[in-house]
Amino acid sequence: MEGKIYRPSGKFAEQAKKSLRIDKGFSARRMIAEFPNRKWSLATANRLLQQIDATGTIDRKPGSGRPRNVSTDQNINKLIDELVLGQENNPETHKSVRQIARQTSIAKSSVHDIICRDLKLKCFKKKRAQDLSSENIIKRLICAKQLLKNN
Repeated sequence: MEGKIYRPSGKFAEQAKKSLRIDKGFSARRMIAEFPNRKWSLATANRLLQQIDATGTIDRKPGSGRPRNVSTDQNINKLIDELVLGQENNPETHKSVRQIARQTSIAKSSVHDIICRDLKLKCFKKKRAQDLSSENIIKRLICAKQLLKNN
């Protein structure tokens, strides 16, 4: 077991990097050697260590990044009302993403993103299906049996 270094991954890895810097005083070169699968450059490792020294964490600063324009709580609640309350009294009814976009005045792509990312639902496209009469069902069954006999 000696000589092998345990390389954690995920959230535990983030805590390990922080503790390696704070507790053991690892340098940038030592961090690169400790985590070779990350393929960091020396500048990246230095930037990471500077952030750990300055803030004590490697998490992003709150409020950093692009602000949400469309995926706001108000718009998410609008879509929840449209999706859930629209079907509450009328089972077996549903609306397409385009219909919801038209009714809520939110772009179709934004409606789709909110439904998938925020509400964790899947969007399906409506597809037309053929209505089979009892005659068609019998004809299909006979044809399928003949095809199986021939093979």
